[in-house]
Amino acid sequence: MSTNSPMNLLVVEDDPDFRETCARWMTRKGHSVSAAANGHEALELCDRRSFDVAIVDMNMPGLTGLELLDRMKVSQVETEVIILTGQGTIESAVNAMKLGACDYLTKPFPLDELEQRCLMAYERARLNRENRSLKAIIERAQPPVRIIGDSARMREVFRLIERVAPTDKPVLIQGESGTGKELVARALQQRSHRANRPFVTINCAALPEQLVESELFGHRKGAFTGANEDRAGLFEVADGGTLFIDEIGELPGALQPKLLRALEDGSIRRVGSHRERRVDVRLIAATNRILVDEVAAGRFREDLYYRINVMSLELPPLRKREGDVPLLIKALMGREWTITEEASRAMEVYRWPGNVRQLKNAIDRAQILANDHIITIDDLPSEICDPHEPGTTAASYVSSGNNGGTLQGMVTTSTPGSPRLEDLEKAHIVDILRQQNGNKARTARILGIHRRKLYRLLERYGIATEERIV
Repeated sequence: MSTNSPMNLLVVEDDPDFRETCARWMTRKGHSVSAAANGHEALELCDRRSFDVAIVDMNMPGLTGLELLDRMKVSQVETEVIILTGQGTIESAVNAMKLGACDYLTKPFPLDELEQRCLMAYERARLNRENRSLKAIIERAQPPVRIIGDSARMREVFRLIERVAPTDKPVLIQGESGTGKELVARALQQRSHRANRPFVTINCAALPEQLVESELFGHRKGAFTGANEDRAGLFEVADGGTLFIDEIGELPGALQPKLLRALEDGSIRRVGSHRERRVDVRLIAATNRILVDEVAAGRFREDLYYRINVMSLELPPLRKREGDVPLLIKALMGREWTITEEASRAMEVYRWPGNVRQLKNAIDRAQILANDHIITIDDLPSEICDPHEPGTTAASYVSSGNNGGTLQGMVTTSTPGSPRLEDLEKAHIVDILRQQNGNKARTARILGIHRRKLYRLLERYGIATEERIV
């Protein structure tokens, strides 16, 4: 182990014989060793170079080992310290550990044991450095959550996030699918004192019922078919941090008492185990169901509902967030993109049953189809740009004087037995195609639409090639 892990060591010892013996031993073992006869020499050496481990005698003239430890701590010297003493007492060991010592040895001791203690301290320091690096990487990879919105409903959501986040209470986020419940959960976590601890998620609707228990609480080897090894559950993974349970309304009834127990006192048991474990986890739950109705129907335990609903956030659907759609479009498109007024207006008046998730998908799709980084009405999904209203009549089309364009956007009152708008539009497109002998480019120009939109209309109405030119 020592051959593969050479260390930079500092030996601080006022006894010259022991100091030299220790330095020679460690050097023969392949380590780089510097020696100091007192605490002041040790501080000077620490100013000039860094050491992995310092071996420090407790009782030295001038600066004692504990005083040296204190000075190193003030100077933020990142070196693991092992304290040596010939008068071992529990009190001195406790004081050394409080000041940052990682280990404690009472003289006399074998030098190979001292080397092993140094190697253990070195490995611990290496792992700590790796953990700090990983935390820094994770923090850079997960920039602060940014929730877009300036409507009155969203300003209330922002206010509640700031009030609720610092508490350790469970939070229930309710809202339709696609309203951004996980985004709000992450915002709550980032503004809490657990911000640098794990944030672990599970979606109860995405897993088979028999796997949810194993995912949440873990399992022992052999607990069920396929359990080939012991496995920690997400409660254990999230220990000290935050567990986000999405679609908690889908949680199987048999698991609800087990979740309630975990929330009440932190007690969990892996599947197939009788051993109880304790965890410290803050729960954030989300659902698009109305849990009060689920409780009334007997599908969700009332006591669990009150346990997870200590604090509640209601996310409004996009159709009730007045003025937020243009802000979301701008943010989701990115700086290099623009959108025509016609397309923007169509997106503003659309009701977005899939909420922000549907809006994002629509923009992603439009950016694939668009030319020159400009999103037009023709790039949007048909349900947004071709809103056929169910009451348009033939009379409205004739009276409009629309001799070239399509019939989009015309809304009048309905008359029983009148032709459908779709039939009129199909007939109009076929008529223009015949006049142009099937030339789609000219047909699109006459209709006043993009060629790509004409292709969509041909496909939607099932207009065959023969039908176009006969």
